[in-house]
Amino acid sequence: MKFTSITVLALNMLAWKRAAAFTTSQSNLYGKRSFSRLAATTAEAAAAPATEEAAVVDAYEKVTMDEIVSLCKRRGFIFPSSEIYNGFAGFYDYGPLGVELKKNIKDTWWRSMVTQREDVVGLDSSIIHNPTTWKSSGHLDGFSDPMVDCKETKLRYRADQLFFSPVTLKEDGSVVGYVCVPEDNDDVMVKAAKKMAKKVLKANDKAGADIEAFSFKDLTEASEEEMGKIPSPASGKPTLTMPRDFNLMFQTSVGAATDASSVAYLRPETAQGIFINFKNAQGTSRAKVPFGIAQIGKAFRNEITPRNFIFRSREFEQMEVEYFIPPGDDVWPEFHKQWLKDSKDFLLSIGMREDLMGWDVHEGDGLAHYARACTDITFKFPFGEQELMGIAARGNFDLTQHSEGSGKSLEYYDESAKEKYLPHVIEPSLGVDRLFLALVCSAYAEDEIGGEKRNFLKFHPKVAPIKASVLPLVKNKEELVGVARELFDKLRMRWNVQWDATGAIGRRYRRADEVGTPFCITVDFDTIEKDNAVT
Repeated sequence: MKFTSITVLALNMLAWKRAAAFTTSQSNLYGKRSFSRLAATTAEAAAAPATEEAAVVDAYEKVTMDEIVSLCKRRGFIFPSSEIYNGFAGFYDYGPLGVELKKNIKDTWWRSMVTQREDVVGLDSSIIHNPTTWKSSGHLDGFSDPMVDCKETKLRYRADQLFFSPVTLKEDGSVVGYVCVPEDNDDVMVKAAKKMAKKVLKANDKAGADIEAFSFKDLTEASEEEMGKIPSPASGKPTLTMPRDFNLMFQTSVGAATDASSVAYLRPETAQGIFINFKNAQGTSRAKVPFGIAQIGKAFRNEITPRNFIFRSREFEQMEVEYFIPPGDDVWPEFHKQWLKDSKDFLLSIGMREDLMGWDVHEGDGLAHYARACTDITFKFPFGEQELMGIAARGNFDLTQHSEGSGKSLEYYDESAKEKYLPHVIEPSLGVDRLFLALVCSAYAEDEIGGEKRNFLKFHPKVAPIKASVLPLVKNKEELVGVARELFDKLRMRWNVQWDATGAIGRRYRRADEVGTPFCITVDFDTIEKDNAVT
């Protein structure tokens, strides 16, 4: 039987195509039959992609975050952590399909950013560093979010995630009260504000009066006088405290004693582990500037209000490159531009929908004090357009801080320029969990069969948790099942593939569709009686 070489060839040929170009029924694999069928499928996809894509766009435009969360749990992608104990806010567990998708994301990123490049090396630093690391980096003194408390309900909020607006009458421009709503997409915020405004108008004997459009600002911009009038989302009364800083680092103790000398912190980002290992990694790899150090690892932030599922959680995973370049204001712009392109190309290569992506260029107060530039790649999630990854030109701030804090020189000797300097850095930083969520959103699709609307996923083959489903047409024909099983055993030596012999063949195709399996391989009677090929 020559299934293996033919199937491997077909999968390799198709692995780089966008999964969205095929439905499961279109992406059936054949042996020798596959090539003519696939050519026809490609032509069909090229001739009429607009209808299918329009259907996908329409489905995603209407989907809610609750539906995405439900889908992830129901299909075994993500579960609430400690669910049998009523969960634990801000923490999530990845299920059978979730761990496969997450692993594929990380493996593909590593292959693209490290293995296939000659100018990037890898690192895996510890989660807990010497506490002085965080003093030097500025995290101990400045890594905080603004927080407000509701004095009546004792609930806490991030001040920059609550938005207030005056309720202003059109008739005379007078302000009769305020509304306060959590950050969300514009439509949701306006809808919630209108509901609150009705209560404000009624309380002021102005029910039904016309009001000006809302002018939202976050609570960090509110004056003390305004804070005395802005209602808490929890109590509906002006019971919020003034904003104050809250340090986001998780504190722990190291060693047998529990005193000031044992205090340490879980890392709030992976970048500092790269900077403190700059000399070690550069020296042992004999790398020359420009070069990068890449790392994938867990980070922890004690978020005041974790929200929007895995988009903002207290335990998360990052994929970062610190790319070291020569100093000079005329040097970094080209490197920054190139990493913007490389980052977007990577995201598109794994199935991100370009129509849902955007750019956010930080300027003025939006830039960190040490940064030369920072541009975010954004994504339109169901709760609004938010940062997916950032590409920053950080200057030499971090190496300078750690050099001064440790008393050790982190200078690099440039043999070609015959000089020592602290390299500057370009940092493309991407959250694994945010990318996971964006890929699920990009893969989301719906169809309707017999009046029943059903949702399914269309992952790119590079990241799909299950690469192929092997389906014997019937399960009571020993010879047919044996051939299918032999093919399955050979395929799973390289890929995560699924065996499914239960139920009608249409139902099995549907099950594969639901979890985003890009290829189905059916062994039928023609396989064993005629052409030794598969469908």
